[in-house]
Amino acid sequence: MQAMILAAGHGTRLHPLTTTLPKPLLPIAGKPLIIWNLLLLREHDVTEVCVNLHYLGHLIQNELGDGSQFGMHITYFRELILLGTGGAIKQAEPLFGGEAFLVLNGDTLVELDLTGMIAFHREHGGLATMALRDDPVAERWGVIETDRQGRVVSITGKGGPRAHQDPTGIHRRMFAGIHVIDPLLLRDVPWGRESSIIDAYIRGLEQGAQIYGYVFSGYWSDIGSIERYEQTKRDTDAGRSDLSSRLATS
Repeated sequence: MQAMILAAGHGTRLHPLTTTLPKPLLPIAGKPLIIWNLLLLREHDVTEVCVNLHYLGHLIQNELGDGSQFGMHITYFRELILLGTGGAIKQAEPLFGGEAFLVLNGDTLVELDLTGMIAFHREHGGLATMALRDDPVAERWGVIETDRQGRVVSITGKGGPRAHQDPTGIHRRMFAGIHVIDPLLLRDVPWGRESSIIDAYIRGLEQGAQIYGYVFSGYWSDIGSIERYEQTKRDTDAGRSDLSSRLATS
């Protein structure tokens, strides 16, 4: 399976750290954040990766090169204007040859069994599989509701009809920003225009698509602000984020 890492954003909430450095290159435990994501992919035998670029994208490309230093092959594409998650993924769609692919955010640090998630996606045969986790403040990130079978029934309160759902079997979790997508999910995403991939998910649910949640409990942190960045560095220093398996193969 191939993968895409989203890395185009401005990272304005991280100023002044991102004034001259794009957010995916902020260091965690001595390595740029995006490299930890690459090493996670490689750990699970995903070696074909595309990265979208916009803000200070040349610095990201200079750091990663063609990927050979990581035993991978990296393809880049530049966004002249920011396309959002939906527009960016739609622009990359032709690279995946009609096959399902992984998407990761370039600004998160995560411990996730990608091999298990890919197997889950193939076993269930849904249009997409979203990595979900329990969080006491899931509302902060946007609540994803799943039923007893792990099917997503609503995203931030939107989706298909729920009248038939047993409310006692509904689980409320947050979306960790990692997903496996079948290109059919992108069918109605406009080309070359800014959009959110969440809109495509909601549209799919409204049309009766089978979308599943893959629940994990490993470390996860969104590096969206200076406070979150500093907390992630403290977590890593304290061993709450275990990157040793990735280091062992780097």
